[in-house]
Amino acid sequence: MAEEGSERDNGGLASMDSMESRWVYQDEEGSYSDHEGGYVNGREGSPQRYSDDEDNADQRLIRTGPRIDSFDVEALEIPGVHRNEFESQDFTMGRRFILAFQTLGVVFGDVGISPLYTFSVMFSKAPVNGNEDVLGASSLVLYILILIPLIKYVLIVLWANDDGEGGTFALYSLICRHAKVSLLPNQLPSDARISSFRLKVPSAELERSLKIKERLEASLTLKRLLLMLVLAGTSMVIADGVVTPAMSVISAVDGLKIGVSWVNQDHVVMISVAFLIILFSVQRYGTSKIGIVVGPALFIWFCSLGGIGIYNLVKYDTSVLKAFNPIHIYYFFKRNSTKAWYSLGGCLLCATGSEAMFADLCYFSVRSVQLTFIFLVLPCLLLGYLGQAAYLMENHADTTQAFFSSVPSGAFWPVFFIANIAALIASRTMTTATFSCIKQSTALGCFPRLKIIHTSRKFMGQIYIPVMNWFLLALTLILVCNISSIYEIGNAYGIAELGVMMMTTILVTLVMLLIWQINIFVVMSFAILFLGLELTFFSSVLWSMGDGSWIILVFAIVIFFIMYIWNHGSKLKYETEVKQKMSMDLLRDLGPNLGTVRAPGIGLLYNELAKGVPAIFGHFLTALPAVHSMIIFVCIKYVPVSVVPQNERFLFRRVCLKSYHMFRCIARYGYKDVRKENHQTFEQLLIESLEKFIRREAQERSLESDGDDDSDSEEERSFSRILIAPNGSVYSLGAPLLAEFKDANKFISESSISEESKQEPSTDEIAIDPEQSLEKELSFIRKAKESGFVYLLGHGNIRARKDSWFIKKLIINYFYAFLRKNSRRETANLSVPHSHLIQVGMTYMV
Repeated sequence: MAEEGSERDNGGLASMDSMESRWVYQDEEGSYSDHEGGYVNGREGSPQRYSDDEDNADQRLIRTGPRIDSFDVEALEIPGVHRNEFESQDFTMGRRFILAFQTLGVVFGDVGISPLYTFSVMFSKAPVNGNEDVLGASSLVLYILILIPLIKYVLIVLWANDDGEGGTFALYSLICRHAKVSLLPNQLPSDARISSFRLKVPSAELERSLKIKERLEASLTLKRLLLMLVLAGTSMVIADGVVTPAMSVISAVDGLKIGVSWVNQDHVVMISVAFLIILFSVQRYGTSKIGIVVGPALFIWFCSLGGIGIYNLVKYDTSVLKAFNPIHIYYFFKRNSTKAWYSLGGCLLCATGSEAMFADLCYFSVRSVQLTFIFLVLPCLLLGYLGQAAYLMENHADTTQAFFSSVPSGAFWPVFFIANIAALIASRTMTTATFSCIKQSTALGCFPRLKIIHTSRKFMGQIYIPVMNWFLLALTLILVCNISSIYEIGNAYGIAELGVMMMTTILVTLVMLLIWQINIFVVMSFAILFLGLELTFFSSVLWSMGDGSWIILVFAIVIFFIMYIWNHGSKLKYETEVKQKMSMDLLRDLGPNLGTVRAPGIGLLYNELAKGVPAIFGHFLTALPAVHSMIIFVCIKYVPVSVVPQNERFLFRRVCLKSYHMFRCIARYGYKDVRKENHQTFEQLLIESLEKFIRREAQERSLESDGDDDSDSEEERSFSRILIAPNGSVYSLGAPLLAEFKDANKFISESSISEESKQEPSTDEIAIDPEQSLEKELSFIRKAKESGFVYLLGHGNIRARKDSWFIKKLIINYFYAFLRKNSRRETANLSVPHSHLIQVGMTYMV
């Protein structure tokens, strides 16, 4: 094509997949506009050209049929849609039970070890002064378990997954897919035709959803606020990866004080440090079989919790079952007032791991997680807490070691052993979830690039990040050595957990409004109930920050600023590259030779621009005496979906005229996708997709030439491409025609045509014999491929202008520059061979 597509694209809901009808806008004149900016006009006939400055006013939403676009070749051949593998399969009942059993080892380790410390931390803030205090605390724990893990997460939040992916960034990706709220302006309309987008067809609540969508897209402040909420939640998840191993291991090892009289707190700290070093050292071996290996261990642990609970209820006091009456919560606050409020931070620890159930959803189906929690995990947890409460009804002084003190003496060492295994499992699982969260944020442009090792050939979500692993270990050891008390670590744990929970509540509320489109009263009830509850708990833990738990909050704030600075710098860099991209008129003036010699071979110029010719290409033209006979601008782009099917990976578009032999390729990846292919495989896939694009292009050109021979008028041909169904739906039957190729010779001067371009037939000859033209171009591509590939890499740095504010200079020139310097190099990230690499640097002033 002679020009790149529109920089702006109109809003609206996209289709569910590439072959279904779409929702587009119709303007007052009757033109139908889709996201690409092209038009099929009922009076004019052929599709109108679109420009970068084109906007439409006064449009209304209508339904149209599928459109074929030359910029999206691969997606046209997808027979179905991509689904999460667990949701798309019909499992037998036996397979479902096996899958549910495996979730124990991956999903429920964190919430399963909460009985080790919940009552101990609670009663450190509000000491027991009678049985009524035990009943009140037990009732509070029971209802928090029912409200947060069960109702909020298992029954509601798990359904807000992104095609099987959970977590803060999965929610953000889901929202970005339905509304253009991403601050990085690299979205393309073609992305909405990826089969895994699976956008919801408009419902009765469409008007409210569209208003929210338009408000989000129009307000830069709301976009920034949404991003800051997501980054805050993600930073809390990473902080959780520090405090979970510390709390889990030290609370499990703390049981030695009950079994061995001479063990003191220093011994507990030393043993915990040794366990943590071993734990993080073996993290690099991966978790490909974690569900099978540790599932039985967690099953024994939950059965032990239930068994000990039943034993204590029978032996001590069954009257503790009165805790199911919520009136005891009122009595608890009435008797203890401020102390009861302080104890809320400890009470919340019974729900730790709730967010992990959502974040680790990628490994299992929603149903398997729900079945396991409802029928095994929740009953065992309730029995375990009730058993501890029954023991404390007669032993008020043993609150510092409530769990291990309530274990029968004959079962102490087996329970201690399995408790430590469960603690290590929970710690490792949370660390792995942290790695996945960092990978998602990196893919969406919110975290510096780091080396990522995929530890499993079968499960692409199982990864290991060496730098973060040792960074988390160092911070965990600092936390354990400086705050050795489980009460203080418990308060830090509450800060991290509540931060994630509140961000999840806000994002799920937005999903309900924008995507689910459910009743507004249901949405407000969800938001008010859970956000109000979590804010109450958060006020409690913040009040106790003076005990040392502020360290974890400071760490989360540092991570937040790292992510925000990286995202802000990347956004400025991209926007500057868009503003300074090369003019298409300049390329036409240079001619097919681009003002220099065209050497044999294919040049792959990697850049971040989804549209336009990057300014770095001008540096290559001025710095090198020759460029390759074929140039492909390759943009590695992550789209807001979890996985992009391989046969929808590449999008192609011709840059300038055919004789220039220049193409644009956008290689699209989801945030969960793994770039396993080496450069040879990538090159092969690239060329195969390019040939496919050229063949499809020739078919479209053939359709156009057939239409020109038709005796019908332009107006009749135009109406023949539009079908009005009986229900009033308007379907566009026409393909986008490559009309710009008719004017190809107008832009080529005689003096700038090379030997190869002179041998090519004119546009008229192409129209007469399209098959010969097609084979000639395919032959040219094969010869260029045989000459080899060369990777042209441009390093674009940004610097703040001299007249910028001091804060901006500090952030861009020092903080962002430091992050870029210490992040993973693009050559390693893109698997580019050094023997075929040419690099040029360029600095942008922002």
